[in-house]
Amino acid sequence: MQHARDLGRHDHVCWSYDDIADFRDRAREYLAEGLALGQRVRYVAAGDDAGVLSGFEEALASGAAQVTSLGDTYASGSVVVPEDQVRAYAAATEEALAAGHTGLRVAAEATPLVRTPAQLAAFLRYEHLVDRYMAGNPFSAMCGYDTTQLDRPAVTKLAGVHPCANRPAPFRLHAVAVRPHGDSGPAGGVLELGGEVDASGHELLGALLERIETGSGGLVVHAPELSFIDHRGLLMLADSARRRGGELVLRTRATGAARLVEVLDIPDVRVEQIP
Repeated sequence: MQHARDLGRHDHVCWSYDDIADFRDRAREYLAEGLALGQRVRYVAAGDDAGVLSGFEEALASGAAQVTSLGDTYASGSVVVPEDQVRAYAAATEEALAAGHTGLRVAAEATPLVRTPAQLAAFLRYEHLVDRYMAGNPFSAMCGYDTTQLDRPAVTKLAGVHPCANRPAPFRLHAVAVRPHGDSGPAGGVLELGGEVDASGHELLGALLERIETGSGGLVVHAPELSFIDHRGLLMLADSARRRGGELVLRTRATGAARLVEVLDIPDVRVEQIP
């Protein structure tokens, strides 16, 4: 992933970088496309980088483009309150629609919000909750993270909860835009899982399942891009579904998952093969 154009889905992007100029270029690209789509766009500046919207003067004058500081946007302080921040972006999206725009698109340099373990834990949950909001509403976002200030495990976790990322993670676990297969299956959480879950990813999977919120009533995991999952990964998903009071439904093309469930006799797990 070399650019921030034509990303598809609901365009929730993790852009990790080691040069702020790269993020600024990609943010400008991402927001320019938002303007072309009729969206209101907003750049959330972590420092003295408001000049990223140079060339957007007409849009800035009309209110179609905005620049805010990180402190003004994430008003909860050093640790984000996930639900409050989702509500704030929902309100901003409604304001954009009321002003005649097709939605809201935001690019934010969020590194200062994920430096400590407590910050990271809260922000992982926020990223998942806002992803769920994006799935049904005209809001999209690019989140920038400086790899010179964050360790690799933190960057990997952040990439893992986004549908789109410029640097790889072993797998991605995030909200799904449309509930697959109609209304069948558990009434609780619906997640999308893609990539490969093996022993090297167990710690990451556990961390993400612990931090994201999927409600109650079991768990549907839509996994058309899952290439492999081992028995421990299946057990971790099944345990998560049980904690939510229901069964795990895994919808996947990975042919080995159903065999593992059968051989290990894992209770309350149903694997559905999808074309």
